[in-house]
Amino acid sequence: MQYTKSIYYTIMTLLLALPTFANTAPDTTFHPDHHHLFTAGVASGLMGGLYDGFYSIDSLKTKGDFGLGAPDKLDGEIMVLNGKFYQTQSSGKTFEMPHSADLVPFCMVNYFEANTVIHVRKNMSKTEFYHFLDSLMPNANGMYAIHIKGSFPFIKTRAFPAVNEQPYPQLAGMLDRQHFFPLNDTEGDLIGYRLPVYMDNTNISGYHFHYLSDQKTAGGHIVDLSTGDITVEISLLDSYTIQVPTTPAFNHFDFKKDRQEDIKSVERGSAK
Repeated sequence: MQYTKSIYYTIMTLLLALPTFANTAPDTTFHPDHHHLFTAGVASGLMGGLYDGFYSIDSLKTKGDFGLGAPDKLDGEIMVLNGKFYQTQSSGKTFEMPHSADLVPFCMVNYFEANTVIHVRKNMSKTEFYHFLDSLMPNANGMYAIHIKGSFPFIKTRAFPAVNEQPYPQLAGMLDRQHFFPLNDTEGDLIGYRLPVYMDNTNISGYHFHYLSDQKTAGGHIVDLSTGDITVEISLLDSYTIQVPTTPAFNHFDFKKDRQEDIKSVERGSAK
């Protein structure tokens, strides 16, 4: 009997000494990187006529919930807000994009998490507003995602029409085809970035904003604005990746040309 008890206590001691695996299952919860910018496509390629989509909205949704871009065949502008993708066409029609399998030629997204939040009630022109934002982002070589929510006495947006006949024209050569949309006393969201000069050509340096109204019925690329009662949210970014197309058009595209002036013309909506 004593021998049996000895075996019993020995077995129990070994069992108690075994490691517990109940809480060692791998953590499958998704943890987004709020400091990373993902870009599908190359900005200078878009400027030069690479308008065919190659990267799906489905895939972009796994890279970020905030951002902006261009639709397939340059059919307007894209705004990404709270994980939803919206499109403003050259007719002014704005809607949530219904097909997640749709492809885009260029889009930048990140998971937005504000590091700075400031409420401002002041009428500022676009130039004054950008100077104000500069004061909040003193690092000239930093990458920032910027979300502005509020009221705007005036906003002017634009969208390019779709192009369907090849060879596609360069984007700076299509400035006369832009459609402009002046909006008075509108409320909504500015979705944008301020990126440093060293990201030019792959991305777009400086300020770049798209607008989406609260009703989700108006939007587009910002050409001009004045601010009213707004809340500014700034998210710091510290890394970025670029998904390069593998299309024949991209493989044979001439990247030797400096397109920085073209980018600036397209951003401001005019040649000068």
